[in-house]
Amino acid sequence: MSVSVARRAWTLFEPIHAIVYFAPEAPEHYKAAGLRGGWMGYFASRSAPMGAVTPAVVTAVFHSFQPAMVARAIPDAWHFSSPELALTARTAIADAALRRLWGDEVASADVAAAASAAMAVAHQLRGGGRPLYAATARLDEPEVAHLKLWHACTLLREHRFDGHVAALTVHGLDGLESLVTALAVGGWIDAPTMRRFRGWTEEEWDAGVDRLRARGILDAAGAFTEKGRALRTGAEEMTDRLASDVWEAMDEPSREHLFDTLRRLATLLESPDGILYPNPIGVSRPL
Repeated sequence: MSVSVARRAWTLFEPIHAIVYFAPEAPEHYKAAGLRGGWMGYFASRSAPMGAVTPAVVTAVFHSFQPAMVARAIPDAWHFSSPELALTARTAIADAALRRLWGDEVASADVAAAASAAMAVAHQLRGGGRPLYAATARLDEPEVAHLKLWHACTLLREHRFDGHVAALTVHGLDGLESLVTALAVGGWIDAPTMRRFRGWTEEEWDAGVDRLRARGILDAAGAFTEKGRALRTGAEEMTDRLASDVWEAMDEPSREHLFDTLRRLATLLESPDGILYPNPIGVSRPL
């Protein structure tokens, strides 16, 4: 049950957090902050809670991006802008996108109640071994309800993501191999699109496939072997277990009430000017 609940929760808070990666308002706010281009805005604003960190730190924590892609944005971002300005830009993007897609809902009692409930859950999370969550948890909490809810979803998301990186690492999957095996599950997105969004060359991707074949994780056609499917399933189940405690601690009626509200709000974000499915960052439709 706990694994199922944790995965359901992920599909509900992830889209609310991730709207900042899809919103057409992003370029103008990144530009106003001095950030040059969408990828510089992404790497700078997401890593900004940790301060003006180096490319090596961003590459390690984000896990699946080609190091040279990160290095094209960091540390230049800290010359053109600052962590503080990057965070301000990201909050402005969330504000603009949620106001546009949620409309009058931003001032509703449902959003205010969900913000309080989600923040209460986020405050129970433990930060040990979770750099993105721990850094984000030290930021000031927004006062406006829809931004408080977005911030709570960001905390929940980065906590889960930190745990996911740990699970992938324990299962012996580096950043590139994590992407290859994610696509091998099927029904998501094609390899050329993923390579383009994560910065890997075709040669690097093929080398990763070869490594996985040599370990018996993929077969000659690039599909999972029995060993490979068990490995990836183990990583996903561990990710869910590492995120399950706070959801188990909630009484079921309160949890399901929060889930119902998050599901409705997350569904409103599906739009040509919002989130589309499937997508290169793996955001799943709300369950």
